[in-house]
Amino acid sequence: MKINVLFTPIIADELYFTGKTTVVIDVLRASTSIVAALQNGAKEIVPVATVEFAVKVSGGMFGGQTLLCGERNSKKIEGFALGNSPLEYSQEIVAGKSIILFTTNGTKAIVKAKFSSALFICSFTNISALAKQLAMRDKDIEIQCAGNQNNFSLEDTVCAGKLISELEKINCELYLSDSAKAALVLSKSLGKNMHKMLSETEHGKMLLENGFAEDINYCGKLNISSSVPYLTGNVIKLFPEIDPSLSDIKENIKS
Repeated sequence: MKINVLFTPIIADELYFTGKTTVVIDVLRASTSIVAALQNGAKEIVPVATVEFAVKVSGGMFGGQTLLCGERNSKKIEGFALGNSPLEYSQEIVAGKSIILFTTNGTKAIVKAKFSSALFICSFTNISALAKQLAMRDKDIEIQCAGNQNNFSLEDTVCAGKLISELEKINCELYLSDSAKAALVLSKSLGKNMHKMLSETEHGKMLLENGFAEDINYCGKLNISSSVPYLTGNVIKLFPEIDPSLSDIKENIKS
């Protein structure tokens, strides 16, 4: 299993992901919110790359069972039901609902990798569950870090390194690219104190300044969820807990 890490979304274009198994990471906070929403019973999540498209898509869905959610520069968009805090996506609010989601970094990275043959969502909260699924699939992996405004994001890279470490624990035979080796090194050196690491990142500091201290605490929790979100068609759902050889993900967004 060869693993490569893309530190920002601008490194590769959409067609690069064609036929690949991709993992998208946006620790602060889209990936963590997606994991939380599906863990708490959301029916599906539709990731979009622009606010305008989010509004357009939500207008064509059954309003009572749809939540228009997202943020711009960490703050909830005016008129949207929820922002991008994982703590907002409680069972009482999201169970049974379809969620249209736009975020500054995370959903854009997901949409960019839409031509992947299999696309999974990773956060610190579901690393172990995702690693088990990836190990069973035994495919080469591209890890796409969402970054911060197309710049390098330390927390996403540390998360990528922790995912690689988890795969090593499962005794996967791994072949790491230089970027994957770098992510692993950063994870081992900076991933011991998750709260400290997240609080000292550029994005983490911005969240703290905007009153999201509890989000920092939550996003740094390891393996509190068994949810494995994956993209099928144009929506994110929970990966079925069956033999992956019987359920290879081949659906892609066509437009």
